[in-house]
Amino acid sequence: MDPSVAIALGLLLCISCLLLISSWKKGFGRGKLPPGPVPLPIIGNILQLDLKNIPESLCRVTKEYGPVFTLQLGVECVVVLHGYQAVKEALIDHGDKFADRAHKPLFELSSKGLGIIASNGERWKQIRRFSLMTLRNFGMGKKSIEERVQEEAKYLVEELKKTKGLPCDPTFVLECAPCNVVCSIIFQKHFEYKDQKFLCLLNLLNENIRISSSPWIRVYNLFPSLAHYLPGSHHKAIKNFHLLYEFILEEVKEHQRTLDPSNPRDFIDCFLMKMEQEKQQPQSEFTIENLVSTGVDLFGAATETTSTTLRYGLLLLLKHPEITGKIHEEIDRVIGQNRTPCVEDRNKMPYTNAVVHEIQRYIDLVPTNLPHAVSEDVQFRQYLIPKGTTIIPLLSSVLHDDEEFPNPYKFDPGHFLDKSGKFKKSDYFMPFSAGKRMCVGESLARMELFLFFTTILQNFTLKSLIDPKDIDTSPIASGFIKIPSFYELCFLPYKNM
Repeated sequence: MDPSVAIALGLLLCISCLLLISSWKKGFGRGKLPPGPVPLPIIGNILQLDLKNIPESLCRVTKEYGPVFTLQLGVECVVVLHGYQAVKEALIDHGDKFADRAHKPLFELSSKGLGIIASNGERWKQIRRFSLMTLRNFGMGKKSIEERVQEEAKYLVEELKKTKGLPCDPTFVLECAPCNVVCSIIFQKHFEYKDQKFLCLLNLLNENIRISSSPWIRVYNLFPSLAHYLPGSHHKAIKNFHLLYEFILEEVKEHQRTLDPSNPRDFIDCFLMKMEQEKQQPQSEFTIENLVSTGVDLFGAATETTSTTLRYGLLLLLKHPEITGKIHEEIDRVIGQNRTPCVEDRNKMPYTNAVVHEIQRYIDLVPTNLPHAVSEDVQFRQYLIPKGTTIIPLLSSVLHDDEEFPNPYKFDPGHFLDKSGKFKKSDYFMPFSAGKRMCVGESLARMELFLFFTTILQNFTLKSLIDPKDIDTSPIASGFIKIPSFYELCFLPYKNM
């Protein structure tokens, strides 16, 4: 071995050991952490986990160590919360203390702690509060946003009609629709589905979701000092993020040139006006950098999660044509063929509402949630969790609770229906997380899912290319989000019999 390589490896080993000792002093040396499997030097408990299916691995560990347990992942100490009671107690009952975002190397390299997703402290509070208020003012949950979604649903239907009932992969068109909705909110634009810039943006988002859900990113986040200098998909993810950043920055500059404070057009205009109000405050969080990062956060989160849910949902409806038939019956009875579906219809369509909820519960899109961290030393149950400790609220364990949802791994809309067929709410329904870090765009996503699914089924019958019983609905990746397999189907014109 080359002496220089040997020296480098030796230094790396020493640094890793020092980091491990530092982590041990920080966590195990203070208070009493929850129990957990004995970690190995440097790598911790990694070998006890399946990096291709972290949620399932964590559920196995909880059988031995209980609903609150500790893992050592590389040099990082992690506390995992399993089950509704533990997740609720942390994120809701002790929400303020569990509201920090854990520091992840890929987050830090891409967003540098700016925006909504990766920020903490006063910055996060101010940006989140402003974002929620602005989205509400622009109609999130109100008519103006609903009209934007309805309009986009019509574009979606027209694109699907162009397939002329022939087999097609719905991935691309189902990404276009939610992406255009968020584009209209952030910078008041609607892209044609074949616009080259639009296609480029969707490709960047799609690629980053695939990368972030890969086992390699898990390794990178555990050993960034080593992995950063190795070839790997993390370099591509960071490059893609910067391209998205440049796209949003370009839109911000254009808005600065055309801003009319008396008539704000969109989210960017409102943020620029807030910047002007606080320009005399040197510590203001309302900066161009935070605006662009927030735009990237909203743009990415609102596009990929909704589009993946739509794609996964259609696959489940192909698998269960009897459920699709019941939705068609409810659409015919409540909406008919002569008007556009609206949000008010949701209260009159308990079965369709239940199906949409069951799709989100069953697919368990973000199984391990985005990692949290405690903002101070926290007494949690009989344990003392040190400030800064990473927390993984395992949403998968809540959405698949077998007492709340009998036979939880079966796709069954009855999980959200009472004995009389009325829609039944559940506190265990946490696909958007819970507490202080709950998804900012929850109400928009709920609206989009109901209106897009309903509008598609108002216009089309879904035809599978294979026997429904042979359709595999298991994900092909289960990292940051669960990704369904790619498939084709036929969108046949629906005729009310």
